[in-house]
Amino acid sequence: MGFQQQVYVQPSPAVEGDFASANPRASVLAGPGALVAGPEGVTVGRFAWAASNGEENASSGETDFYNLVSNTGTGVPAGFVHREQQALITQWLAESTLLVPAGLPVTLHSAGDFWARNAGSAPSAAGDKAFASTTDGSASPGAAGASVAGAVETKWFVMSAAAPGELMKISSWPLG
Repeated sequence: MGFQQQVYVQPSPAVEGDFASANPRASVLAGPGALVAGPEGVTVGRFAWAASNGEENASSGETDFYNLVSNTGTGVPAGFVHREQQALITQWLAESTLLVPAGLPVTLHSAGDFWARNAGSAPSAAGDKAFASTTDGSASPGAAGASVAGAVETKWFVMSAAAPGELMKISSWPLG
């Protein structure tokens, strides 16, 4: 994304990772400062997995179950990375980023309504399930129980229509 070159009549409804409503939301249970971006960092507006690095928590003396957060993983992701201005522009002369650098705190949400980019090759429709790519955490729509290459079905639902590459609403709360 480069410097703004034009102005649209209607502004974008959101940025990926934004809350899509004021409905209830929940974060993944973790100790104070327990969830941090792993060595590759974490991209906002995508699904993420959390794993323990086996280290003892300095404040509690316990080995936390979750420590390192990554946009790659196997099985169902631990949550969705909300946009809370935690990404830092570290690349020289870059204008924007959605990457949370390694070692910085990350909040994962296990429930709520969010905006995500449709990374699939097909348009989304309300009622589809959200599938998480196991290589980058991006969201793709698909029918419940379907198989999406390189992705796992999540408990999240698609709540709006979106062409590939466009923003769609996803929710942990089913329709109806």
